[in-house]
Amino acid sequence: MKTITIITPTYNRGALLKRLYASLVSQENDDFEWLIIDDGSTDDTDRIVQEFCNENKIIINYLKQENGGKHRALNAGIALIKTELIFIVDSDDYLPPDAVNTIFEYHKKYKRTPNLCGYSFLRCYEDGRVNTAYFKKDEEISTYRDVRINGNIGGDKAEVFFTEILKQYPFPEYDGEKFLPEDLVWMKMSGPYQMVHINKCIYISEYLEGGLTKTGHSMKIYSPYGMMERSRIYLDDSKVCYKVKVKMMMLYLIYGRFANISWRRIIKGRSHKVMLLLFLLPSQMIYYKWKSESEK
Repeated sequence: MKTITIITPTYNRGALLKRLYASLVSQENDDFEWLIIDDGSTDDTDRIVQEFCNENKIIINYLKQENGGKHRALNAGIALIKTELIFIVDSDDYLPPDAVNTIFEYHKKYKRTPNLCGYSFLRCYEDGRVNTAYFKKDEEISTYRDVRINGNIGGDKAEVFFTEILKQYPFPEYDGEKFLPEDLVWMKMSGPYQMVHINKCIYISEYLEGGLTKTGHSMKIYSPYGMMERSRIYLDDSKVCYKVKVKMMMLYLIYGRFANISWRRIIKGRSHKVMLLLFLLPSQMIYYKWKSESEK
């Protein structure tokens, strides 16, 4: 059995998978397998993946399911994985040749660290620029919350998780909703578990029109219960900094309205009730603005 599973949820990205596939074939270390979860593609993804398999250069497993969103694809795939590590790589991105080797280098160094759930590496753009920011301290062992959220390190990073731990934190699924930010789960893991934050790039990103990053805002308002749950997790974490809590209070109220929940019900039973009441008016204004924009 290989050590790492590279899991790729994909939807109508068959042509782009060729670049990712080429980068996997070019890895300096082949101790990995590739699991592709096809989230109901209507293009020629299945044919292209079969061509990859026929070349027999790397181990590829392919699962096609009904379209349900990236988080459902990840849940389905993660449930199948038996390797020691999981590395989530999107279909429109690719890896530098030393990516797998770099993961093994740090896994050998840190894998016996208590309460560790994985590693967070850098993502870079094609021109070599780091996505948003380096970590403030290289190889810092701490929670996602303390390094990324309280430390104000934005942007996307490249996370590699211990399989047995990630399996304990499936993404929640809500009927009719096809979007859920991954940080909801990363936040749940913060506290019980820490990560090693490493200033090395193992992932090349290209944000395309039609990708989740580009279309995220419009998708969020059609997935209000998932977005409320994400905000709730931040609000209920006593160690999240005040600045972030204020933002999450606003979002909790806004997405509650997109879920057609009354202000009274949104606030009922919540902590920070006074602060939520103070944000009712500005959140209502933003709600109507976003609603108007979505209807154009």
